[in-house]
Amino acid sequence: MNLSNLPDIEFANKDVETIISDTIAYYEEAYFEQTGNRKKLYPGDPIRIFLYSQALREFQLRQIIDFSAKQNLLKYAKGDYLENLAALRTVERLPSNKASVNVKFKLSAAQPTIQTIPIGTRVTPGNDILFELLDDIEVLSGQTEIIVKMVCTLPGKIGNDFTAGQINTLVDPIPWIDKVANIDTSQGGSDEEDDNSFRERIYLAPESYSVAGPTGAYVFFAKEYSSAIKDVKVFSPSPGSIDIRILLHDGELPSESFIQHIHEYLSDKKRRPLTDNVIVSAPEVVNYSVDLTYYILEDNYSNDLMIHDNVNKAVADYILWQKSKIGRDINPSELITRIILAGGKRVEVASPLFTQIQDTQIAYVENININYGGAEND
Repeated sequence: MNLSNLPDIEFANKDVETIISDTIAYYEEAYFEQTGNRKKLYPGDPIRIFLYSQALREFQLRQIIDFSAKQNLLKYAKGDYLENLAALRTVERLPSNKASVNVKFKLSAAQPTIQTIPIGTRVTPGNDILFELLDDIEVLSGQTEIIVKMVCTLPGKIGNDFTAGQINTLVDPIPWIDKVANIDTSQGGSDEEDDNSFRERIYLAPESYSVAGPTGAYVFFAKEYSSAIKDVKVFSPSPGSIDIRILLHDGELPSESFIQHIHEYLSDKKRRPLTDNVIVSAPEVVNYSVDLTYYILEDNYSNDLMIHDNVNKAVADYILWQKSKIGRDINPSELITRIILAGGKRVEVASPLFTQIQDTQIAYVENININYGGAEND
């Protein structure tokens, strides 16, 4: 079951026109019962104006009643209300995380004795973004290089996506260190968990109570590891073997370092049944191209520049949508719909063609070619 599939409910009727008409009708009926005379409150009547103001107060009160009641339901709760619901299942909102990266320290020469790279040593790619060591690191005699894990000093996504070689300046000089450079892409930085992700984990929490290794438990524990994780797929290709595929936000594939650390987390004996062999990896990439020609209505020709921008954004949004979920089929119909909504009259799509994607795969765009075919009549 998906929370979004649950029926919408209201705890109070919030139609302001109904409230106003009911208030006037109640007054007219009460007046008749008290006096025996019929009284019509026409527009402009001072009593009707007063009742109108009271109806608006009741409308505001009903809004508060409806909102307050909904905060007791997982589908609608938000903010602090959601955190109180989470407490019933001993789930806490994930704080912001700091990005991490593997950095290679290259020595100017092998040292005759053990040396120490001290805790707090920092490196930077520039722009006041720093990565630091969280522990002292020993360099054995005879070593000429060492790879260490370093963590961004700032929480959030600001430390993500520095590719290999970009973090290459040693902020705190060490005489016997010649060069530094990251060997993989920095990852794992995330903002505080948003309500939607938090709500999903609360919903999955009962799965974690079992020690039988259900699919939902592994999904719950994977998402508990980091709020940077967007999607998780769990399979059992053979008895006792658990294949877990991880996808980060914005369709980003996890690095080997990120996979290693989450594997250690999921393999802990408190989370993994004794007989399970846990394998964690990124989804397999299936490449596709976007090659299309779109046309607009002649009546909209004066707005062609705005439509061009909207179409380009629609294509970019489609590409993000396509890679934001593991196992999502490559669907040109979704692409066409987005372009039509962006102002296109019709679309000729040469690529992509509809392609089924396996539950262990994800679709990544390789080439993009967007052509404007001109304006046409209806």
